[in-house]
Amino acid sequence: MKRRGGFEMVFDGRWTGRLPAEGGAVFLIGMRFNRLWRVDKWLPVASAMPRMLAHLGKHPELGFLGGHSWFGRTTILMSYWRSADDLINFASAKEAPHLEAWKAYNRAVGADGTVGVWHETYLVKPGQAEVVYANMPSFGLGAAFTHEKITKDSNSSRKRLVTSGPA
Repeated sequence: MKRRGGFEMVFDGRWTGRLPAEGGAVFLIGMRFNRLWRVDKWLPVASAMPRMLAHLGKHPELGFLGGHSWFGRTTILMSYWRSADDLINFASAKEAPHLEAWKAYNRAVGADGTVGVWHETYLVKPGQAEVVYANMPSFGLGAAFTHEKITKDSNSSRKRLVTSGPA
């Protein structure tokens, strides 16, 4: 492991992620700027996610394990959850910021086409997902669950898929 240029810690070599026996959930969510000049429509949508992430950061018991964001005309937040139930409970909780943001989107944008929102949810279980990180900071499933060095017992996709359960 080395710190490079003041950025995130980079783990030299090849690493993988190990899922817990109960698995977890990967949730992709984002928005698309369909009419860039309609700042009045997309700014409230874009500003809702930081509030949600701040709330989740203050409440680790809700099951959010972390995520990574990318920005462009279509944005994406790739997030990791302890379980799909945790994700669904957060999305529907009256005391959490998601439900009100979703209602506000439907009131302000609805089906007018100015800004799109999207999400995809994937359940991941040991033996059904495998990951490799080479010369990367702790990232993705490895950062959300267990980040470990690849060994002779995990040096191929086939081996990682078979051995991705509990050690």
